[in-house]
Amino acid sequence: MSSSTVAKRYALALFQIAQEQLKLEAIEEELRAVKTVFSENKELNSLLENPKLTAVKKKTLIQESFAGVSAPVLNTLLLLTDRHREDQVVAVVDAFIDLSNEARGIADAIVYSVRPLSEDEKTAVSTSFAKKVGKQSLRIENVIDNNILGGLKIRIGNRIFDGTLAGKLNRLERELVR
Repeated sequence: MSSSTVAKRYALALFQIAQEQLKLEAIEEELRAVKTVFSENKELNSLLENPKLTAVKKKTLIQESFAGVSAPVLNTLLLLTDRHREDQVVAVVDAFIDLSNEARGIADAIVYSVRPLSEDEKTAVSTSFAKKVGKQSLRIENVIDNNILGGLKIRIGNRIFDGTLAGKLNRLERELVR
């Protein structure tokens, strides 16, 4: 079974529990924090991947490291540890976020701009582009890109909306060359 299939199954089970308990947003927040820890803490990953460390010690490490998370999240992490799938934690979180976003009509968007966007600008971008991708709203991550002369470049999933000056000039050049 491929690792993405495994991650999706664990994510679906956790998603169903989160929906039953009406804690979808809270569990998603906790999982985002867990993902950050697993992505940035190489020592934790090394310990969990160490074959000399017993399963009991790995579970104790998980329980101590994530004592503040809810029972469903902690139990999922412990189950992944029991099944020797610690390397799947980030994939499970990503799959859960996809399910959660789909259920709530939200899409993640990365907005590249020259300067930080204000909350009003983020709301305006979310409102106008959410409709274009068939969602109710966008969760915007603003990335400052000094290579952009002006305008915005928006990435939603695998779609890119290029409203930068460079993008407009490139499109104009292609039209003139024809």
